[in-house]
Amino acid sequence: MKHQQGIVAVYGLVVAVLIANDLNPANPYSLFAGFVHLGAGLSCGFAGLAAGYAIGAVGDAGVRAYLFQPRMFVGMVLILIFAEVLGLYGLIVSLILNTKAKSTCS
Repeated sequence: MKHQQGIVAVYGLVVAVLIANDLNPANPYSLFAGFVHLGAGLSCGFAGLAAGYAIGAVGDAGVRAYLFQPRMFVGMVLILIFAEVLGLYGLIVSLILNTKAKSTCS
């Protein structure tokens, strides 16, 4: 299940590229845009942290349960998918915040 944690890390990379794309030395960088970008990065980062923790906890418990009952595999995979969606929610919030950073605080 290591693959799911790699996908959550790619979400952070996407947000970092989008934030870096907004930086331009020719244009002024407002304090509002800085705080919005900080919030976007933190929301994606903490959501990824929570998703990674949930994937680890569910994976550990699921493998232990699978040892005793092989029918647990499908349920374990479904719960792992739900845990991975936590990181996707952080990406969505980050994308929404990043679109708001282009405007000024008025």
